Amino acid sequence: MDLNACHNLKLKGSKNSQKTLAKEIPASTAAPGTVEKIIKALSGLESDIDSLNENLADMKKQLNQKAQKEIDKLREQVIQMATKEAEVIISEATEKAKSESQRILTSGDVNLKDVQNKIDTKFNEAVDHVVSTVLKA
Repeated sequence: MDLNACHNLKLKGSKNSQKTLAKEIPASTAAPGTVEKIIKALSGLESDIDSLNENLADMKKQLNQKAQKEIDKLREQVIQMATKEAEVIISEATEKAKSESQRILTSGDVNLKDVQNKIDTKFNEAVDHVVSTVLKA
């Protein structure tokens, strides 16, 4: 009788029969074939655990790669959005500067004409004064 059969009997029997079976087949007298099966099963389980650990490590690497790709993609999107926003701000500032420079230029032209008119008027007065002074003398 192997351990699985003994275990099945334990599950099916009553509490008293479980005690009797445990007494009848001590663990130390288990058949060598059964021990080998258990060792093989544990070895297989250990291999499965190692395989799962390797798969888990691979999955972690893949997840990290995907996360990094997503981070890079989002970084690119943020850079593009910031660039577009900066272009809009620069464009608005340029338009405002052009408008202000045009206003200053117009104001400067008006002031220049005023100054030229004043110079012309004062020049004509000065010429008239010099001519009248020369003629009187």
